[in-house]
Amino acid sequence: MSDDERARELAQENRLLRRLRLLVDLTFATLAQDQSITLEEAWEHVQALKAAAVAMFPGKDSTFDLIYLPRFSRLIAERFGAH
Repeated sequence: MSDDERARELAQENRLLRRLRLLVDLTFATLAQDQSITLEEAWEHVQALKAAAVAMFPGKDSTFDLIYLPRFSRLIAERFGAH
């Protein structure tokens, strides 16, 4: 693989990471701030986020579960009083 190809792949991965960070931040803000969202809808948002993450990074389901799922689980528990 040439240096140009590696640079293009790295740039693409960085774009995908920025997009994922944006989606995570937007989902987190939505769940934290939108008082009309139900518990079921909150988990649907998290599942949709996971589907988007896995579409961008195939085979990384367990990575999402390890990094992001605990964060969203805590938020949902706090938000819906399920301590």
